[in-house]
Amino acid sequence: MSGGDTAARREPDLPRYLTIEHALRAEIARLQPNDPLPTEAELCRRFGVSRMTAREGIRRLVDQGLLYRVRGRGSFVARAPVHRQPGRLLSFSQEMRARGLRPSSRVLEIAQQVAEPDQARSLGLAEGARVILIRRERLADESPMALERTLLIADCAAVLGADLEHGSLHAALEKLGRTPALARGTITPQTATTEDAAAFDVPPGTPLLAESRVVYDADNTPIELTETRYSPTRFILDIELHRLGS
Repeated sequence: MSGGDTAARREPDLPRYLTIEHALRAEIARLQPNDPLPTEAELCRRFGVSRMTAREGIRRLVDQGLLYRVRGRGSFVARAPVHRQPGRLLSFSQEMRARGLRPSSRVLEIAQQVAEPDQARSLGLAEGARVILIRRERLADESPMALERTLLIADCAAVLGADLEHGSLHAALEKLGRTPALARGTITPQTATTEDAAAFDVPPGTPLLAESRVVYDADNTPIELTETRYSPTRFILDIELHRLGS
């Protein structure tokens, strides 16, 4: 008798998707991060359920941050969520490597465009100035962690010759003599767009965090305006607050 049949027999009153969730949770406890889990087709055969039911059992574990999906490959055991301290100016690559993860990116778009008025103001540019757009999906151990939309001032266009899929944009800026030294921005709650949903394998409208920040070089010159939309299951932002004297 298979493990799935045993689980179903022991929990006869549970909905089938919860039976699948519980069985997979037990498997996850025995596995290592990035180990593969049974496919939807395998779960359908094992539990005698529809593809929709199997998918719901997996989705619940993805939502809890225990699994992640890779399009076309299946579901895998997730690492513990990444804890990030907003007060530290580190590149995505630096943060991931510090946690023993392998950073990489998928470049989604590179273009030159006219900055919108509010973007020009943020970057200290004249109205109608042109900027470099770089959109990337940021990955850690091949798992999608964030979607990033970056605007660079035209003086930094030479970074386009760098490896933006396996290298760090901030390291490339440093080589140009425009070392990122300070960032100011905001973190706001937003809901997942269609693009977010596809990247993070969550339903559209799922709550997530978005960070918008302007990065300044050592001369206090704005060089970068970036919006980063974080996976709702892979990122936790840590804060430390100190009480001011009365």
